[in-house]
Amino acid sequence: MNRVLRRTKIVATLGPATDRPGELDKLLQAGVDVVRINMSHGTAADHQQRVKNVREAAARQKREVAVLVDLQGPKIRIGRFKEGKVELQEGDNFALDCRVGIADGDITQVGLIYTQLPQDVGPDDQLLLDDGRVVLQVVKVVGERVECRVLVGGDLSDNKGINLLGGGLSAAALTDKDKEDILIAAEMQADYLAISFPRTAEDVEVCRQLARQAGLEAHIVSKIERAEVVADDATLDAVILASDVVMIARGDLGVEVGDAKLPELQKKIIKRARHLNRITITATQMMESMIENAIPTRAEVFDVANAVMDGTDAVMLSGETATGRYPSRVVEAMSGICMEAEKSCTTRKSTHRIDQTFEAVDEIIAMASMYAANHSSIKCLAALTESGNTPLLMSRISSGLPIFALTPHVDTCRRVCLYRGVYPSLISYTGLNASEIRQQVLNQLLQEGVVQPGDRVLLTRGEQQGALGGTNRMEVITL
Repeated sequence: MNRVLRRTKIVATLGPATDRPGELDKLLQAGVDVVRINMSHGTAADHQQRVKNVREAAARQKREVAVLVDLQGPKIRIGRFKEGKVELQEGDNFALDCRVGIADGDITQVGLIYTQLPQDVGPDDQLLLDDGRVVLQVVKVVGERVECRVLVGGDLSDNKGINLLGGGLSAAALTDKDKEDILIAAEMQADYLAISFPRTAEDVEVCRQLARQAGLEAHIVSKIERAEVVADDATLDAVILASDVVMIARGDLGVEVGDAKLPELQKKIIKRARHLNRITITATQMMESMIENAIPTRAEVFDVANAVMDGTDAVMLSGETATGRYPSRVVEAMSGICMEAEKSCTTRKSTHRIDQTFEAVDEIIAMASMYAANHSSIKCLAALTESGNTPLLMSRISSGLPIFALTPHVDTCRRVCLYRGVYPSLISYTGLNASEIRQQVLNQLLQEGVVQPGDRVLLTRGEQQGALGGTNRMEVITL
């Protein structure tokens, strides 16, 4: 079973390319674990239909797939040009002006969708437009007009994004559109909800509160893409701890801090998140060339493999699957790269928190289980779980062993689809005693095809059925 062999999870963005007949089934067969709904594009009806389709496809394949709704976030963008675009030359004077009509830009100036910009910048600040392809240096701010000199020229077209080198733009993380989209995510019963451009842990908490008010208990994904979040360890740790998942959104983050700093930051964020028992997704341009081409570049192969060896829980595809020519083929290629990288000894050894003291009983059991399994002839781990917390804790320790999250809850099954090395298995044990539950677990593992008679399984469970955080038992069973 391919999903058992591959520990790193794959997130694929849905879009027009995956709407083609039969494409969604092929995408899931190729090994997608989580689908991403990008609220920056398409209509609510489009998104709802795609979620309906993916859950029907998952049911046909008798598996679970999680749904991640990615909020658009603030529109930190310029307006539009009369001619559609202009070509700026190094040394040109160019202004960003709130008073210019939103569609009246020309070779000397353009309007602003992000009207707060004149209050956020000052002389000598550098503005990076269109992911840094055009760079402007602020000369002066006069009222609502930001007068600049072009440092790096090039074509500049409608609605391109604006970043401030070093960060510091004051746009709120959650817009009115985002708040409406949270209600749509609640209707779709999304498993994960991603917030764009959070600056602080408070931004993350506001998102969580709005989701709960809408009746949505999704896990919150914080997209790390502002320079100020990674400027100091305290801010980064606070955002990680406020989140359930962090996404290393390398596009905007690279523009704000400089691409050369991304590799070190990627490793640091993954390491900190694992230490703090949080999930990580590595995203942006991982297999970008496969939007048009049938095979990835060698640089892309190295990029995906390095993220796996860094310890990321998941790798993400955006345009490659949403609008690309080969959605299922790119997933197959990414899956193969992940599986090869997972053979590295660095992905199978761990000293995770080995010098720390554990207080929570479920964490004691999870840590003890993983170290016991890694140093014995255990075939796999099986965690009876309500919320998925015990397999989450287990998955923070590198191992080559599969962890099965056995739960009676469909939402927990979907949630653990994002956890590295954890595989969901829906189980019913209502009315069974401890001995019968044990046998039910073993029967299910046999059906999964991962164990056979004579194999040893490490099982964790709680004395009290149905109690959250109640895991307090570990046993080794020989089939």
